[in-house]
Amino acid sequence: MAILWLTGCAGLPPYSEPKDAAPVGNFDWGNVKPAEPKPEPRSRYGNPTSYEQDGRTYYVLASADNYRANGVASWYGTKFHGRRTSSGEPYDMFKMTAAHKTLPLPSYVTVTNLDNGKKVVVRVNDRGPFSKNRIIDLSYAAAHKLGMAQKGTANVKIEAINFNHTTNYQAAVQADNQSAGAKRYVQVGAYSNHQTAQKLAKVLDREINLPVKITHIYRQGKKLYRVRIGPIESVEVAQQLVDTLSIKELGQPSIVYQ
Repeated sequence: MAILWLTGCAGLPPYSEPKDAAPVGNFDWGNVKPAEPKPEPRSRYGNPTSYEQDGRTYYVLASADNYRANGVASWYGTKFHGRRTSSGEPYDMFKMTAAHKTLPLPSYVTVTNLDNGKKVVVRVNDRGPFSKNRIIDLSYAAAHKLGMAQKGTANVKIEAINFNHTTNYQAAVQADNQSAGAKRYVQVGAYSNHQTAQKLAKVLDREINLPVKITHIYRQGKKLYRVRIGPIESVEVAQQLVDTLSIKELGQPSIVYQ
């Protein structure tokens, strides 16, 4: 069992291929199914309290709830395709999965490419990466969706999906709905009181030279009014708005796509 849960993307014996690589040939990326976040029991394998790798001890988190981190993502492909992951499942480079050193297996996380604003949801079912300065190893499909497959690495933000919080869960499910035709907005907040949303929208409309609108959504039977700025063409401008509004403590701004 101890051998099985560490046969993932790192700590592996020498393999017949000299190095990892991208898949060869044509592949219809439209056939890649998005990860579908759902509560799952812990895997029988890959979840020891702690384990050692390359002389370092790692402690598996008791829960993925509220996990957030920034770092450098990499990907793994043909060298490990079909091999057993730390959770015991076969690795499929065409599925939306990932490897992480300490998150429980399985976990679901939203990964945002901070270099281009693209976002995906992946299911963490493997251990790694153990290379220096790497925070997560993505499947080739996930790396392709994030626009980082060719470069090999990207600066990313990782946010675990907490199934105890509907907002976090729904946001993650919607992440894979982004496409080339999707419009980018900064959502400042969502409010149950329409007047509160209107007051904030008026302030933003005076201060920001971009369209401000109010849309509504029903969540758990309650009507919420969302204050959004946009559409915004540049992810850099959108991120600057998020940072500025965060400083002013106006709601909980975030970049969303519609």
